[in-house]
Amino acid sequence: MKKIIDDKRLIFKCCTLYYKYGINQEEIADILKISRPSVTRIIKTGHEFGIVKIEIINPFENDFYEMEIELERKYNLKEAVIVNSDNIEEIASETFKFLSRTLEDGEYVGISMGMTLRNIVNNIHINDIEQKKCTFIPIVGGIGESRYDIHSNYISMEFSRIFRAKCLQFFAPLLFSDINIKNKFLQEDSIKNVLEAFNKISTLIVGIGMPIKRTSTLLNSGYINERLFDDFVKNGMVGDVAVQFFNKDGDTKPFDAFNKLVAGMNIEQVKNVPRRICIANGENKAESIIGAIKGNIINILITDVDCANKLLKINN
Repeated sequence: MKKIIDDKRLIFKCCTLYYKYGINQEEIADILKISRPSVTRIIKTGHEFGIVKIEIINPFENDFYEMEIELERKYNLKEAVIVNSDNIEEIASETFKFLSRTLEDGEYVGISMGMTLRNIVNNIHINDIEQKKCTFIPIVGGIGESRYDIHSNYISMEFSRIFRAKCLQFFAPLLFSDINIKNKFLQEDSIKNVLEAFNKISTLIVGIGMPIKRTSTLLNSGYINERLFDDFVKNGMVGDVAVQFFNKDGDTKPFDAFNKLVAGMNIEQVKNVPRRICIANGENKAESIIGAIKGNIINILITDVDCANKLLKINN
């Protein structure tokens, strides 16, 4: 006598009850007078025999959703979000939709600096964003210096305004000339509450810099001179996150002399944050993104289709 899980008539009936009529497995077991584990095995067999075929219909016009899964699998990302190219408003909208879904009340959220993040907060036009009882924290200094709107303090305040949340301020220069001066400054009581808050951060939001002079925020804002920038490029620099440079393997050590002068979260603290969201658009950022992924600096990516295509084409 053949096993019940090999009985095609029973398999068809069981799968029909489950998938077509929405009857749960416990009820099916009672109807067919078999055990619930047998129902589970029969449904699985239905898939194996080709009796059950599941078709997923993409309700959208683009194919970005499959690309997102490809990116996640190829680069071992927790999540990828892809939008149309040359549309900062769409990137901003999808960024805030993602954050509205993933942020939890009571969470500490770290915010980096740069033009991309500045453009995100300046181009959001969603009026009904859900309030999040989070605390936004600037992870690098920079208050009172040139282009205040690209600095971590300003961008953190904008995120907190949009989510009607709390915000800390990090009243420190972005870059020090001497590491001893920096370390002494960071011992001040007025700074300690921010440094202690770094250890509570569970989500980071960062942009990513490239080794291209005309687009480098740090170079164009005067934080690094052209000669040093050129030296970094010659030594293999492919990008920076939170004002800390790294090479194609995500290694920051070749640039430690500069990186350690930055007031803010160091790269090891960054890596310890569970969710590290990078927002970057344009195919010219692909190599920088790969370096950051290899270095375990980022693990979630929000990007555009041009950059996503480049990332999928590159053979690692």
